[in-house]
Amino acid sequence: MDLELIRTCRTGLTNGQISTSGRRVCDSIELPWLQNQPGVSCIPEGKYRIEKRYSRRFKTHLLITGVPGRSLILIHPANDGVKELSRCIAPVSKHTGEGKGSQSRIAFEKFKTIISEALTNGPVYLIIKS
Repeated sequence: MDLELIRTCRTGLTNGQISTSGRRVCDSIELPWLQNQPGVSCIPEGKYRIEKRYSRRFKTHLLITGVPGRSLILIHPANDGVKELSRCIAPVSKHTGEGKGSQSRIAFEKFKTIISEALTNGPVYLIIKS
């Protein structure tokens, strides 16, 4: 399964929309593009594999693998990119501003369910474009 993240990178934070087969899944928020610098930049455009992961902090969440020069790029709930993201992507139900959204936990659970079901049939990829 392929998911597509079309994002709008600004000097502040990054907003995007995630879809599959032309159908919207959710919106997303990320850090701004700052040349792929760890901890302060969103990841570069490209095609990345998504895998399930577990941690005490986020419980079951998703991991993006294969990002050049980066590790632990997660997909997890967050409504405010500045306060809650350091290198990750957060699904949100809708954008409320630049790098801000609402109902992230609801959007994340929907997203995680889609990914979990798709992973039973093979790999899942996220294709990021601006």
